Amino acid sequence: MYHYIKGSIKKLNPKYIVLENNSIGYEIITANPYNYHLNEEVIVYTYQYVREDINALYGFRSNDERDLFLKLISVNGIGPKSALSILASGTVNEIIAAIESRNDAYLKKFPGIGPKASQQIILDLKGKVSFDEGNLPSSGKSETLVEALTSLGYSKKDATKAVGKLDLTKPEGELIKDALKILNA
Repeated sequence: MYHYIKGSIKKLNPKYIVLENNSIGYEIITANPYNYHLNEEVIVYTYQYVREDINALYGFRSNDERDLFLKLISVNGIGPKSALSILASGTVNEIIAAIESRNDAYLKKFPGIGPKASQQIILDLKGKVSFDEGNLPSSGKSETLVEALTSLGYSKKDATKAVGKLDLTKPEGELIKDALKILNA
């Protein structure tokens, strides 16, 4: 089992990267291969997935991303491909916020995740993945909304859960109104 591999990116492909370490090229399946750059020196956190007909190496930018991947594939009906599509389309913190706030609409937007799968993810992982004090949603808009809600007297935990249920593509004024409706429901 490999925990991480440090090396240089030698090839980018839509499904994987080739990471060279000590003259060995490791083919590593990643969520977003084009987040890497050719000849970039990186540390890729890995998970080796072995089944009867599969021996694949999956790679991640951070330990948190790797840990979330492992939790997702532990859910009945969620395999590595589905877990990668979730990680490719959302940040670790946004996914955790959706799970903790039971936001199945957010989870259903990922390719290959339908109503049953999103409910199963929430059922299996709620309470097993959570925010630490310093582990708030990573987007600036999310942080601003959480700060605004805490300044109105709501706890950071409640504000974070409310923000996790929001569609962050809306204007901030509407988001605050929506968050207040959630908090006061």
